[in-house]
Amino acid sequence: MLFAGVELGGTKCVAILARDPNDVVAREIVRTTSPDETLGFLEQILRKWSTSHDLSGLGIASFGPIDVIPGSATYGHMLATPKPGWPGADIASRLQCAAGVPAALDTDVNGAALAEMRWGSGRGFDDFAYVTVGTGIGVGLIVSGKPTRGFAHCELGHVRVPRPAGGDWPGTCPFHGDCVEGLASGSALQARLGDRVAQLGEDHPVWDEVAWALAQLCHAIVCAAAPMRIAMGGGVLAHQQHLIGKINLLLAASLNDYLHLPGEGQYVVAPELGLDAGPLGAVALAIEAVRPRSNLHETSQ
Repeated sequence: MLFAGVELGGTKCVAILARDPNDVVAREIVRTTSPDETLGFLEQILRKWSTSHDLSGLGIASFGPIDVIPGSATYGHMLATPKPGWPGADIASRLQCAAGVPAALDTDVNGAALAEMRWGSGRGFDDFAYVTVGTGIGVGLIVSGKPTRGFAHCELGHVRVPRPAGGDWPGTCPFHGDCVEGLASGSALQARLGDRVAQLGEDHPVWDEVAWALAQLCHAIVCAAAPMRIAMGGGVLAHQQHLIGKINLLLAASLNDYLHLPGEGQYVVAPELGLDAGPLGAVALAIEAVRPRSNLHETSQ
């Protein structure tokens, strides 16, 4: 079975045609500009693939917030995103019509979490969390094999966390100021330090503040849902891999032996799928659209 996936990100979108991580047939990248331009290019790609291949399903893994509640009047539409021009954009119906196959929609981070559970660092777990630290910060939280749901998907990247001693950076989130995304995302670092972020060494003090904020986010995730493991990826972590070790130490110190984490000091890990966790998350959603799993362990063998 061949699946199409679209990962919509704040900077770029990835369209992928694949069966699994080892059988990727095609991949195309589209810059995230205006909704009409970006979705128009993605529609062209999906129409091309639908005529040249026998597609089984489509997965749409999008930045948010996005309405993921089936039956809602705005299902598949972007909600109050800070990205200019995108609030209200109709994503799901446009892309599904272009592909012409059954489709599943979720957040990019929930998709990445499901991909890691199928093929990567979350294999064998029914309870797992994936955190991406890039342009923004998002959390894919899977409980008993399914992404958490209520009136919306979770938005743990926007929780407010305790600040470290001396931490006075006001944050950049247009909604909450110093939430985790406003303190530790790539866009926050860019606003704070400019283009020199890419040249900063591991010993720069800003990484201590970033690690602190991310450890406090993990503290909240652990206390709320107690996933068996947290994978943390995205562009910031990919370029600053030393942060994983700091986050594990700070998380353990923050919990202060109240809860004992599995993993022997390696509870927070890098995603095994690396930067492909996002695009493959869309493929995982496509697979779920036509072949849902009754038990995550059955497909992790």
